[in-house]
Amino acid sequence: MILSGAARLAGVMGWPVAHSRSPRIHGYWLEEKAIDGAYLPLAVRPEALGAALAALPALGFRGCNLTAPHKEAAVLHMATLSGAARRIGAVNTVTVGEGGALHGDNTDGYGFISHLRQEAPGWKPAAPVAMLGAGGAARAVVDALVAAGAAEIRIVNRSPERAAALAAAAGGAARSLPWEERGRALEECGLLVNTTQLGQVGKPALALDLERLPAEAVVYDLVYAPLETALLQAARARGNVAVDGLGMLIHQARPGFAAWFGARAEATAALRAFVAEGL
Repeated sequence: MILSGAARLAGVMGWPVAHSRSPRIHGYWLEEKAIDGAYLPLAVRPEALGAALAALPALGFRGCNLTAPHKEAAVLHMATLSGAARRIGAVNTVTVGEGGALHGDNTDGYGFISHLRQEAPGWKPAAPVAMLGAGGAARAVVDALVAAGAAEIRIVNRSPERAAALAAAAGGAARSLPWEERGRALEECGLLVNTTQLGQVGKPALALDLERLPAEAVVYDLVYAPLETALLQAARARGNVAVDGLGMLIHQARPGFAAWFGARAEATAALRAFVAEGL
């Protein structure tokens, strides 16, 4: 597609950024809808984040996504924040507003809950949720689960202090458990979520026995490289609904695409197959 001088511009800032699948996602939608626009990978060093964000209006960008290590640091550079970004303490979607003011949002929780409902429409928030991890992804997942009405969220993390802090921030719906009790945390659960990097390519394996997990529970692994982790393989083998993390990545991109390019984007099977190439 040939861009005009009026092309709508957006991108993703990260360091490094070459691994990001976001250009594939937005590029697919731009091509599909024949939009005069571009979505660019922007390699931005941590010390240059403020300058890079401030340059967005001057360069004619309508906004950008943020990936590691910029999500938390970006909060300080926003003129306004959405409720989700403020609660989570991180920004992954920036929109340039009137006069060049930057608005920060966090759509990770939206991406998680949208994909969960798409792949497991029978999931109900009444049953307890067991969640592994207490980092940035975990904060977004907890925020989304609380908003969805989850009655009980059991947060299990290798650092008990971080788990306790996240549980306290989430209010009465969440409580923390020590990592050694992760097997017991599965009892009577309707959903198990792995927000850690355990099981990801190049990372240690996730050691977790699913024996106590009910057969009707959904198992969601935020890892998407590989798409079929050992956790998801074990879940499928015992009859649980298993959901990988690629759909969350696709769904979290939808609000930003609509804001920057003015069109509704859908998470289709064809898009998923395109984004999954090479994983």
